[in-house]
Amino acid sequence: MTSTQIFLLIMTAAVGAVGQFFLKAGAIKIPAIAATDIVGKVWGIFTIPELLFGLLCYGLGSVGYVALLTKVPLSVVGPSIAMGYIFSVLIGYFWFREAISLPRLLGLAMIFSGVLLVILKK
Repeated sequence: MTSTQIFLLIMTAAVGAVGQFFLKAGAIKIPAIAATDIVGKVWGIFTIPELLFGLLCYGLGSVGYVALLTKVPLSVVGPSIAMGYIFSVLIGYFWFREAISLPRLLGLAMIFSGVLLVILKK
């Protein structure tokens, strides 16, 4: 992978993680939707700006993913997108004050190590 492709890969994973952040921020607001029927609740979900922005980020991340797939083998890009898991845990820790246990930290280290092994040249 070239440095540009690695940068795009990291940005794609990061945009996906930002999307997760906004989906979580929007999901917190769902219980406040006062509608009594299912249509009203679904419509209420589509009026939460954080959810809409989270979905937009997912869409942008998908565009980056497709762009990577035009130049990089799926066997490299697919596993490498797991970097988004690392970003998601860090976002959860810093913004939502979610704990990172030792087993979770070890798992993240294993994911990072695995991604490095996948993207390194043969």
